[in-house]
Amino acid sequence: MNNQIASGAKSGTRPSRQINVVLRSQESSSSTAAPLPDNEPMPAVKPLPPGDHYAEIQRELDVMIGLDNVKSLVYEIYAMLQVAHMRSEAGLNSGAHVYHMIFKGNPGTGKTTIARIVAKLLQKMGVLTKGHLIEVERADLVGEYIGHTAQKTRDLVRKASGGVLFVDEAYSLARGGEKDFGKEAIDTLVKAMEDMRTQFVLILAGYPAEIDHFLLTNPGLPSRFPIQIDFPDYTVDQLIQIAELMAKDRDYTLLPQSLFKLRQHLMQEKQMSLFSFSNARYVRNMIEKAIRHQAVRLLTQYSNSVPGKQELMSIRPEDLKVDVPASGSGRRDGIIG
Repeated sequence: MNNQIASGAKSGTRPSRQINVVLRSQESSSSTAAPLPDNEPMPAVKPLPPGDHYAEIQRELDVMIGLDNVKSLVYEIYAMLQVAHMRSEAGLNSGAHVYHMIFKGNPGTGKTTIARIVAKLLQKMGVLTKGHLIEVERADLVGEYIGHTAQKTRDLVRKASGGVLFVDEAYSLARGGEKDFGKEAIDTLVKAMEDMRTQFVLILAGYPAEIDHFLLTNPGLPSRFPIQIDFPDYTVDQLIQIAELMAKDRDYTLLPQSLFKLRQHLMQEKQMSLFSFSNARYVRNMIEKAIRHQAVRLLTQYSNSVPGKQELMSIRPEDLKVDVPASGSGRRDGIIG
């Protein structure tokens, strides 16, 4: 998904604080700092450049539509790490936290993009040494014979060392039952989370219901992921904003009549589909198909001449070829002509 999509948030403003997340520590300090006497001055804290660590992160978040709760949580992680640094400089116990995460949401809601941003933030704040993202799925982790899965999984964990290992559709690892090699991948990941807890961050992502069921398959799993984020579906208004900005990024313009047609289709699609709506991914596919249809239309209309710049940029209603699915069918194929 092209997630370079704009937010209504003004640049330079902090996201609204809408959720509170408690990050559990799995490493307890052997001793706690003794309280200082009232007459003893606090140790000096080295000044930190205000906003320098978060400025680039905020710019990347600001160009994303919606996701207010997600943006708020990313800022909470930054704030906690910033204050932990200040506490450490002041001689206070800053603790050790675990940053493994669960991302729950339908396709096209920005999970992979946020994972990249989180990886970058943790690298800037000194939690991760590299801040890269390794994105995998079941086929990358599960082998074909006994012992192969554990080796493949360990290799990917090592590759993700210093960064984030992002497992999409993680629940697929538990679908084969006890004799399936997917269970071996889960066990290997759980062990790596303990043995290499400070060396990489594991993010599991997928549909909300399936992820919840997956976490129930192993009683020890939920407590190992102290940060769980819900990625809501986009509203129709937000999808229209996404469509306009995707077109703008490609130097195209959706005419008012095209926007009206797109809005009507998206409203119907979200209501009638029996399967999970793919949000911004669906809009991206519509824009790309409309561009192809526009190209065919222009070559037909201007067979002996060259269209003007404005015509080359305009996406007309006839370029958005959409078919209405049969009532109640909920089929995903054939919707876009």
